[in-house]
Amino acid sequence: MKTRLRPLPFRPGLGFLLALSLTGCAATATKNDPRDPLEGWNREVQKFNDSLDDYFMKPVSKGYQWITPTFVDRGITNFFSNIDEINVIANDLLQFKLTQGGSDLGRLVVNTTLGLGGFVDVASNLNMSKHNEDMDQTLGSWGLPSGPYLVLPLVGPSTPRGALGLAGDSAANPINWVTPAAIPYGTGTLKTLDTRADLLSASKIVDEASLDRYEFIRNAYFQQRNYLIHDGNPPADDELEQELELEGLQDNSNAPASDSTQAKAP
Repeated sequence: MKTRLRPLPFRPGLGFLLALSLTGCAATATKNDPRDPLEGWNREVQKFNDSLDDYFMKPVSKGYQWITPTFVDRGITNFFSNIDEINVIANDLLQFKLTQGGSDLGRLVVNTTLGLGGFVDVASNLNMSKHNEDMDQTLGSWGLPSGPYLVLPLVGPSTPRGALGLAGDSAANPINWVTPAAIPYGTGTLKTLDTRADLLSASKIVDEASLDRYEFIRNAYFQQRNYLIHDGNPPADDELEQELELEGLQDNSNAPASDSTQAKAP
């Protein structure tokens, strides 16, 4: 039977919050941010996403977290993380990171075999590093501009390049090619629920740490993507300004912002 690519299952736009615990709080941006010419649209879409999260995703995620034993919750997270290694390896190769690709392939093999299909993260116990690569990072490494900030319904913070990368990652996910359709939709729903439950504590940081939640999330998104695309070594401020100017997202008519207010972007 011929298989067809399944639509990307719904996921909350909060995955980037994982990076906040690693990279710290985002800086406060100035008004009329040149990276965000669609701010009016984006704020309305974020309100819709936030309402959906408050009235549906959070309550369901709390219930999931309450009824799921810790070891089962961890096993489900490990399983989907292991599946994601396939995308990571593909993007390693597309970015010509051959050594890292070999390391990630080793993780996939170890966790799939010794880790009972990925439910146990044996590779981390063997000090095999886990990497984070996706199609958005690959397109960025190829020189494709990110484009302006864009909040997508149901998905959350992104850019045109990020949306294109998300579609590519979805196409590369082997679960989305499985038939019948109930399998990719069911696993996608479970992954969304598991991810949102794991982020319950992180979302409190955003709710409590910022006077303008929208700006906080926007800056956190750009900081995290900038950090990942440059493999943990984002460019200095002058190099960053040159990148923004090339993408048409830097307003050179104004004086440079101070370090405390300069927002980073890929």
